[in-house]
Amino acid sequence: MLAEEKKESGGRLEESRRDPQDERKYLIRRRVVSIVSFLILIGFFAVVAVYVGKPMINLAKDPETFRLWVDSHGFGGKLAMVGMMVLQVVVAVIPGEALEIGAGYAFGAWEGLLLCLIGAAIGSAIIFFFVKLLGVKMVEAFISREKINSLKFIKSSRRLNLLMFILFFIPGTPKDLFTYFAGLTPMKLHTFLMISTIARIPSVITSTIGGHALGTQQYVFAAVVFAITIIVSLIGILVYRRISKQEKEKEKEESQNDTISQG
Repeated sequence: MLAEEKKESGGRLEESRRDPQDERKYLIRRRVVSIVSFLILIGFFAVVAVYVGKPMINLAKDPETFRLWVDSHGFGGKLAMVGMMVLQVVVAVIPGEALEIGAGYAFGAWEGLLLCLIGAAIGSAIIFFFVKLLGVKMVEAFISREKINSLKFIKSSRRLNLLMFILFFIPGTPKDLFTYFAGLTPMKLHTFLMISTIARIPSVITSTIGGHALGTQQYVFAAVVFAITIIVSLIGILVYRRISKQEKEKEKEESQNDTISQG
């Protein structure tokens, strides 16, 4: 009986000694898979940006050609529009305004808005998933560390959901930047998609309305819409900077208070 207990005890001890090794192997395998996935993802985005992104933007910049291309592809044109928006969100260096104007020109204000929002939501979900999987290294592939550090106030904010909604709602703010950073916060995917999709509507609808006005040759109205959009965007940038400054000051003050209380 004593020998069996000793053997069982020795077996448990040997098993416990193996556990750290197994865990290290698991972590190494996971790290290798993450790095390989990361490199493949970066390579894919680079190829897409060069060979698809540039021609895509050139096509959208010529609304009449874009409309003819969409009409010739039927329902496939709508799928292509959604795909373009997905790519625009994922490859953050591609400007979205040209696509949104093109969507309004080709599909009308409301259908263009819907297609843009669907594409943006899909692209945002892709980014969110990979950032959660790969961490900050994924973000650093597209965004400088300096910009990442400038957004830390969002992650530490106690009003994360409200702040994220405001930042996406304000025209002129770097929404693609926020999309990448959101994956580094405690926010859940469904919460982020709901907040970002609803908050995007004002900035997207102004572009699609302007594009539709161009398509129906209402040039004065289109000019007014774009002028208002520019003014509101400039105001939005100022508001964003003010919010950013206030949140950073709050974060600094809370950090100092924590240091004092610990002392």
